[in-house]
Amino acid sequence: MARRKKGRPVNGILVLDKPSDITSNAALQKVKRLFDAQKAGHTGSLDPLATGVLPICLGEATKLSHYLLDAHKRYRAKCFLGTTTTTGDSEGEILEQRPVAELDEARLLGLLETFKGTQQQTPPMYSALKHNGRPLYEYARNGIEIKRKSREITIFELNLLNCKWSPDNPDRSPFIELEVLCSKGTYIRSLCEDIGRALGCGAHIAELRRLEAEPFTLSQAVSLEQLAQQEDFAQREKLLLPVDSAIAGFPAVHLSSEEKERIEHGHEIEFKAFNQHKALKKHETENINFRLYFNNTLIALAVLDQNGMLKPKRLLFL
Repeated sequence: MARRKKGRPVNGILVLDKPSDITSNAALQKVKRLFDAQKAGHTGSLDPLATGVLPICLGEATKLSHYLLDAHKRYRAKCFLGTTTTTGDSEGEILEQRPVAELDEARLLGLLETFKGTQQQTPPMYSALKHNGRPLYEYARNGIEIKRKSREITIFELNLLNCKWSPDNPDRSPFIELEVLCSKGTYIRSLCEDIGRALGCGAHIAELRRLEAEPFTLSQAVSLEQLAQQEDFAQREKLLLPVDSAIAGFPAVHLSSEEKERIEHGHEIEFKAFNQHKALKKHETENINFRLYFNNTLIALAVLDQNGMLKPKRLLFL
């Protein structure tokens, strides 16, 4: 006899506005309890200090979460200059304090330009990346340094929003505020530290807010308080976005009953519009992901090969 799952079969995506001073996993568990959901997962951790967009996938949406992990992210970051910390943010212990030279905006803008583009970045020790099954921050808390491999990241945009430096009192917490659009795997703490190092004074993150995790933005986000204030499960579920909102950019195909049956048994089907589909002009030499629908319900993801056949990749709601 199959074991009965605990909770309710809730399906959809909640764009959570994560509060500060709570881990992403703790936020996930709160959302899961408020929906009494059978299954839930988030799509990339935010530091406890950080706030903002944290997409939470419920039920069938968890099958699509890895597509959101690969998404570009947009942040607003406040970097305090002149002080470095053990964690790269204001939660760590102070390592060093140095005077901050007068900030010339033209020089600062020129410096920021050098951080744009594709580059190598080494993940910080205070991160959730795992080594031998344990997150790096556990080693860091015990004073153990683990060698980390650098990885390729891309800074698409790096804009200066604010610059505060007082000539009368240069030691009064000078800071810069930045907006960053970056690829997956980018650590804004490390970026802030690198900028501080380039300025010759050091820096750490004081505030960090995620504004966007493509395709979701802060305008769609719901706080834990808003969620808890809903009268019942039905009202809470109205705050969910549909499962396919995670992959809205994928081309869609609507199936016949015969095609649906083939797909749900793992068989490929012919893509009749293979020669006419506009997406092929941009991706002639690579696989293309498609959303497959039956009666306007998403039932599968499929990959299109160069012979015009759609092969099922992931089944949903079946």
